[in-house]
Amino acid sequence: MAAKRKTTSGIEIKEVYTEPSNMNELPGEFPYTRGIQKDMYRGKPWTMRQYAGFSTAEESNKRYHYLLGQGTTGLSVAFDLPTQIGYDSDHELAEGEVGKVGVAIDSLEDIEILFDGIKLADITTSMTINATAPILLAMYIALAKKQGADLTQLSGTIQNDILKEYAARGTYIYPPAPSMRLITDVFEYCSKELPKWNTISISGYHIREAGSTAVQELAFTLANGKAYLKAAQSRGLDINIFAKRLSFFFNCHNNFFEEIAKFRAARRMWANITKKLGAIEPAAQKLRFHTQTGGSTLTAQQPLNNVVRTTTQALAAVLGGTQSLHTNGYDEALSLPTEAAAQIALRTQQIIAFESGVTDTVDPLAGSYFIEALTNELEAAANIYINKIDAMGGSVKAIEQDYMQQEIARAAYQYQNEIESGERIIVGINKFVKEEPPVNNLFRVDDAIRLKQIEKINLLKARRDNVLVAEQLNNLKAAARRNDNLMPSILSAVENYATLGEIADVFRAVFGEY
Repeated sequence: MAAKRKTTSGIEIKEVYTEPSNMNELPGEFPYTRGIQKDMYRGKPWTMRQYAGFSTAEESNKRYHYLLGQGTTGLSVAFDLPTQIGYDSDHELAEGEVGKVGVAIDSLEDIEILFDGIKLADITTSMTINATAPILLAMYIALAKKQGADLTQLSGTIQNDILKEYAARGTYIYPPAPSMRLITDVFEYCSKELPKWNTISISGYHIREAGSTAVQELAFTLANGKAYLKAAQSRGLDINIFAKRLSFFFNCHNNFFEEIAKFRAARRMWANITKKLGAIEPAAQKLRFHTQTGGSTLTAQQPLNNVVRTTTQALAAVLGGTQSLHTNGYDEALSLPTEAAAQIALRTQQIIAFESGVTDTVDPLAGSYFIEALTNELEAAANIYINKIDAMGGSVKAIEQDYMQQEIARAAYQYQNEIESGERIIVGINKFVKEEPPVNNLFRVDDAIRLKQIEKINLLKARRDNVLVAEQLNNLKAAARRNDNLMPSILSAVENYATLGEIADVFRAVFGEY
């Protein structure tokens, strides 16, 4: 008797599927299982982003110009760890990390260099930043104002999702309550000043990278989404306005059909979640999402195999109806991607879009007995988790009780055991293994760039009006203590060249650290 087959979430796969379901659903109509637009990619391809940022703003700017010249249609900015956790490059805890996993940003001056020669009004920019998201957004706004951009037309996304940091990733600074306040401040501010800006990208990507199953990624991401909706509603914001500017960020892992079904289930589930919370506007019920291929699936062994992995994952994301996509470089298990690897990753998307034919019709796998059944099963399994989280009092309470963290850890442990036992095959790792020469020409960031950043900070502080900066930081501290919306005060501080670390330290003084 043949062994049972299961998805990565443990859903048993039948040998044959014979009963179609949900055949009456149409693209662009509630609950949007088949896509949020009636014509999907027939009208316009997804946005092709390439996640990039390393070393200094000057070096990252060169890469952005290169990517835009190669046909990238949106930028996606990676920030280094000190920037993500609110330390300037001259802080002692920044040593050894400046510019390593993203670009170092210490002040508005760095943002000006980062986007030199790039009109913010002409592009969409996604910024992968969370605890310091309001500060980076303020810097982006300040530059847009300097460029004379119409802020009401400015388009892009900040990740701004702190809950998944507590559950899966770790770049939080402040306790949950003030962190949620900062997020809702951004919601409120942008609803008036930047109506086309996506104020949060609720991220399942890092939950999956931490080792969750597809079902857990789906459930925990949407549960966090519910928490943000409720936090905004408690502030008095109208769900029919602010929910239009929420977006999601999902992982695309190796199990091709499960990933497609996950995206379809996510749209249906979010439509029902928002409807139950009072959303009646279609745009407030639609789940819009960015996808990145699975970083944790990349192997350092036989790295060219990662081109194939990334291709199948990208194809699953497209068949699942993503709005934008980043494809990983094949060498990212070893280093930051080289230009050659970044180009192949982008070409992968372009070949899928313009040569494969999968964009010629909307939701081409709809009606597949297998896909429809799997979509339903993923939805049902994810709802079990969401109901448990609701019973605990929502995502914040579930995270405080370590529930999500423990569930992810168990799933990660089981997955690794399956690889080590040979039950789960990873080509080049536990099967079809071969001796390989060391990989050369890897991309490395020079440790000396920290000295360059420190020099820039020192020169900035020598030229700026430090009395005015101190006044701005005092005003910010007072606003934080009064419970004012903090975005106007943050913007005023960055426009006067207060550094990211100085602003983050004001919040540390008022809110404390977690």
